[in-house]
Amino acid sequence: MTTALVTGTSSGIGLHTAIGLARTGVRVIATVRDASRADALRSAAAEAGVELDIRALDVTDADGARDLVADAGPLDILVNNAGRGAVGTLEQLTDEDLQAQLDTNYLSVARLTRLVLPGMRERGSGRIVTVTSVGGAVGQPFSDAYCAAKFAVEGLMQSLAPVVAPFGIDVSIVEPGAVASSFTASVDRAEPGPYAALQQAYLDRAATSFASAQSAEDAAETVVEAAVTDAPRFRWQTSESALRFAGLSLADLSGSRVLDVTSHWVR
Repeated sequence: MTTALVTGTSSGIGLHTAIGLARTGVRVIATVRDASRADALRSAAAEAGVELDIRALDVTDADGARDLVADAGPLDILVNNAGRGAVGTLEQLTDEDLQAQLDTNYLSVARLTRLVLPGMRERGSGRIVTVTSVGGAVGQPFSDAYCAAKFAVEGLMQSLAPVVAPFGIDVSIVEPGAVASSFTASVDRAEPGPYAALQQAYLDRAATSFASAQSAEDAAETVVEAAVTDAPRFRWQTSESALRFAGLSLADLSGSRVLDVTSHWVR
């Protein structure tokens, strides 16, 4: 049976991705940072009539990640979904703010991916899907630390993809736009100081965007497709609006043109 590990499944895209993969017949190990907050996930699984292997994992805990992967057995699919947001422009941000974004949105993804690669490489197959953001393609005001971490993880995955492809491992990123979920409620916010008026204008615009945002369930359908499709590609957007927004920076929306070039660098 195909086995998938999905991080950040207590709510939002991660929750619906875990349910969606289980519906396809995949065995899903669904991780949550706080086991006491898994009730919504359990209820959703029961309502969908699927079983999940729910485990606690703080993705920034290197030892915990290593132990979980060692205990999970062969993994065919990794979905890096856990993440955190931040609102603040550079002058407002401390080194600790920047590090927190890198720890969750970049370094934990790199670490977990590195842990699953040996097994996938030895078996000659695997799928690694990382949920990034349109903020990984387009820098946005007052999202300096968040976008920087998302840009970093997209660069990591795009660099990794052509190297592991000869071993049967497909690497993809999924870029949601605004998604209606609890993610925005946990966003770290810096004190606005002299940027108060500009920051408030940004927050007002964000509130309008999220009021008409794509549902987490709808966005998760793209993540599931990226994880199980017979025609994998590097870059996916979860909606037409996400595609248009990412297109502000990206002429190569599928990512295939860049990979076609860089693949020749390692052959």
